[in-house]
Amino acid sequence: MIASNMSSSMKKIFFFLALCIAFVACKDKSKFEIGGKFQNAQPKSKVYLYSIVKNNETAIDSTVLSDKGEFKFTGNAPEVDFFKVKIDNSEYVLIAKNGDVIKLEADLSSPTLDYKLSGADEADKLEELNKNRNQYVAKLTALETQFQENVVKNPESRQAIIAQMSPELIKVKQEMVDYILKFAMDNTTSLASFYAINSLSPSDYEQELLAYADKIKSNFNKNEAVTDFLVRMAKLRSVQVGQPAPDFNMPTIDGKTIKLSSLKGKYVMLDFWASWCQPCRQENPNVVKAYHKYKNRNFTIVGISLDKDAAAWKQAVAQDGLTWTHGSELNDFESATVRAYQVDQIPASFILDPEGKIIAKNLHGEELDSFLNKTLR
Repeated sequence: MIASNMSSSMKKIFFFLALCIAFVACKDKSKFEIGGKFQNAQPKSKVYLYSIVKNNETAIDSTVLSDKGEFKFTGNAPEVDFFKVKIDNSEYVLIAKNGDVIKLEADLSSPTLDYKLSGADEADKLEELNKNRNQYVAKLTALETQFQENVVKNPESRQAIIAQMSPELIKVKQEMVDYILKFAMDNTTSLASFYAINSLSPSDYEQELLAYADKIKSNFNKNEAVTDFLVRMAKLRSVQVGQPAPDFNMPTIDGKTIKLSSLKGKYVMLDFWASWCQPCRQENPNVVKAYHKYKNRNFTIVGISLDKDAAAWKQAVAQDGLTWTHGSELNDFESATVRAYQVDQIPASFILDPEGKIIAKNLHGEELDSFLNKTLR
């Protein structure tokens, strides 16, 4: 018999393999586990687990650190989803699903909230993203520290120092953005890519977000955050250059009503702004200049304020000399018109042709003047 001739060492190997197979087969797929260790934590500190998408305000579980700074949670996530571990003022994002056994390690004294993840495919991908992105963050932090030190030593040379260091800062920031975009597009079957792409400003990277949405359409059908994102991208696609501008009725600053479609036949700039928005107020002189320069070339402006305070809105209009039509639903970013145009930061603008089609977006300063000069005949 082969078994009777099997050596003692071979029996041990087969026994070990059998144990490994049994362990994998018996692994609990009905829940996930998140455990780990915090360095420089206060003894017996409370640790909380949150489901970011389902309930970001109320912890779904909590525990107390052991004397060694260790903790462990178990939870239920039939589909891969986002979670957050919080201790004191530090928060750490994770991605988990049932069957995962994830390890989180962090030093609470780290000013950049660095942390290590391992134990599952999504955890490994998120660790890869965090590790590489933090390298760029460290470079930026070092450059900004150097800038501050140089200014303190030579305050009279501030402008020269800015001119000297700005190109390097811009270069590193762009390298970080390029890395994030590449990571997102290269890992579209991982929810870590979704986490990456959402770290970018939608206003600055609309086309990139739309391209990403096309690539993940059916990858995360049951994830609520991804579903919301895809719905938002579909709405954003409807206000891209070349699309008809959504019509609206809006109360004006003088108590009347402005209907966008009533302005067909003119080039129209929709200017989304607010009295409390300093970048908007800084841009207003450029908008005023463009209005007076081109108002006799079949061009007009409709200011759409995100103010809630009507008095502050009216005061800003008068102070900044904004002499065109103004409307507002006085409801901040929850305004129906603001949401229809998918505006998530201001200043924002849309330029429409006489047929009401969007022909440009978010032009400021010299770019705005150049576009109007070549477009308006």
